[in-house]
Amino acid sequence: MAAIQVIRSEWTKIRSVASTVWTLSLAVVVTLALGMLISALSRNEFGTMPARDRISFDPTYVSFAGMALGQLAMIVFGVLVVSNEYSSGMIRTSLAAVPQRGAFLFSKVAVATGLALAVGMATSFAAFFLGQAMLGSLSTSLGEPGVLRAVVGGGLYMTLIAMFSMGVAVMLRSPMLSLGILMPFFFIISNILGNVSATKKIGQYLPDQAGSRILRVLPRVGEDTPYGPWGGLGIMVLWVAAALAGGYALLKRRDA
Repeated sequence: MAAIQVIRSEWTKIRSVASTVWTLSLAVVVTLALGMLISALSRNEFGTMPARDRISFDPTYVSFAGMALGQLAMIVFGVLVVSNEYSSGMIRTSLAAVPQRGAFLFSKVAVATGLALAVGMATSFAAFFLGQAMLGSLSTSLGEPGVLRAVVGGGLYMTLIAMFSMGVAVMLRSPMLSLGILMPFFFIISNILGNVSATKKIGQYLPDQAGSRILRVLPRVGEDTPYGPWGGLGIMVLWVAAALAGGYALLKRRDA
């Protein structure tokens, strides 16, 4: 099957599954709604913040507060894109139609990544503008140093979260097992490792801890992270590459 036909087939699969469409819609709504809420609360409470917090107040980062939950939806999207075929048994039909497993996986990841990137970028820019509107006099603009980088980085970050989840889902094949590992990893384990002094040096190299550095324009007071925004995103890219490489290796070796 020609590459263009495989890609078209994967696009049809994603588009026809209601759960993936609803999941992406949820990522947008949650990210925007929570970002606006936190931005409005930050504006009202700015005057009572400790001096340390006011010095490091980052209006761009505040507008991205909703991404903490938005990434949950992107994780679910990445898992469902891959594991729906395993849970339904359609994977056998798909691999029979496209026996070149590398082409099959590349097409699936490419289509899903393109969709995640479009949604992620639109969400990131919308979250920024809506958040700045809520911040009022505390707001910033795209023309300020580092702001455009952070907004574009927000879209890339959400896309990489989805790609990492795809790689894990290919390796595990089960949607429940994939979500059962990814959810605690990102929302519990990563936060603990990244905030406990004894494990902070390890935690800062986890995919979400490193990748989210791109969202910040102003570093936190006392922050000693050994990499910058793009360096952090680069670390996240390496995690994504490792997950997808592991998924491909297992897909190539085992039966459907």
